[in-house]
Amino acid sequence: MFRPTMKRRTALKALTAGLFGLPALLRCGPAWAQNGQVRRFIVFYFPDGIAGPSEQGDASLWTYESQLAALAPWRDRALVINGLTMGPTDEGSHPGGAKKLLTAMDGGRGMSIDRWIAANLGQNRPHRHVYLGAMANQNGASGDKHISYPGAEFTAPPWDDPVQAFEQLFGGGAVQPGDPGAAEANARRAARLSVLDGVRGELSSLKAGLGAGEVAKLDLHLDALREVEQRIQAMNVAPPPMRDACRDAPPSVAAIERGERLYAPEQFPQVLRAQTDLMVEAMACGLTQVGVIQASHHTSELIMSRFRDTPLHDAGFDMRSHQASHYGPRHDPGRREFAEFVKQRQWFVSQYAYLLEQLAARPEGDGTMLDHTVCLLCSEVSDGNTHRHHDMPFVLAGGQATGVRGGQTLETRGARHADLLVSIARSMGADLERYGDPCNGPLPGVLG
Repeated sequence: MFRPTMKRRTALKALTAGLFGLPALLRCGPAWAQNGQVRRFIVFYFPDGIAGPSEQGDASLWTYESQLAALAPWRDRALVINGLTMGPTDEGSHPGGAKKLLTAMDGGRGMSIDRWIAANLGQNRPHRHVYLGAMANQNGASGDKHISYPGAEFTAPPWDDPVQAFEQLFGGGAVQPGDPGAAEANARRAARLSVLDGVRGELSSLKAGLGAGEVAKLDLHLDALREVEQRIQAMNVAPPPMRDACRDAPPSVAAIERGERLYAPEQFPQVLRAQTDLMVEAMACGLTQVGVIQASHHTSELIMSRFRDTPLHDAGFDMRSHQASHYGPRHDPGRREFAEFVKQRQWFVSQYAYLLEQLAARPEGDGTMLDHTVCLLCSEVSDGNTHRHHDMPFVLAGGQATGVRGGQTLETRGARHADLLVSIARSMGADLERYGDPCNGPLPGVLG
């Protein structure tokens, strides 16, 4: 959000960042008719791939008997998708995979599917899109370390601090006229919303030097920002849905140690759990319908052997995610890196299973929140040692209302992963035929 102390030139620069990368899909979107059944989309990302097809030909362990063991109770809700490819560009590269993962465009040259769905689906929510991280910004991580692209070649950092994220999501709502400090709070909010009007002259000068097509892009961008302003202003009049029931942070959020401790590796499981609880809470309270949970980032130096009360814990041995991913040319259970890497992947999958559990625990209509939510599990490369972009590890889960064909494994034999992104958008009600480049349309076998 813009701050009242921001200089005009800085504001104008921020305003136009990523402007010329706005994808054609945003400018000319398809018909959108939400079916009323699928109401939410959540991406759960983990770093550094899986124990997939090895250099020496070992079969992928992306199975319920190995790395997907924690998903066994949710097998009837989960669709395991094998054989998808993100294409040969930058293969062997973690950054290259992260750029393509949700954009389906080489080099991240487009909006990611989560942002595209949010732009179309989330207009009537206080937050169109929520991006939460667990140590995803550690050591100044930015750029291709992040997977959510608001525009071409442009990422935005997630909120890594669950307490701050709660305050931003739940603390920015309405201040009722009778509340103490209401006038001051509303004045501060109005000041923050004065940026567009404050740079009107600079915008006019900028437009004078642009071509007609670029002016159209700028106007579209400004319209989107003005809509955000109006949505926040509306929150001064009426509180968000279920506001009375959503005042307190989940206990897991309140328990987080902040400051330097926020990035202590031994606290990572608690941070990720808190962010998951917060995402579910925000959706249950009607604050958003689209979100991304990013667990660390690619080439992660996260020391997972410090996770207390988990199978990974070994106080006398530091084992990082990226370190373990380089387990060697074959699946060798006798090699420490390989054994730890498999356990790490099992742990990440268990956290995705926790997300499904929390959604299923909340009643909604004649079912639960999970019945109306599509959840994607993904990483930026296939096998962590080869860094390939083929046979990518994806799991799509949801309830009966989502149309996801749970309870089976889908063998795609080299289909483009963009086809899966199209299927996800269609499950949300979008009349979408293509996304990314290249794309063959909806992936057969995903939706029933």
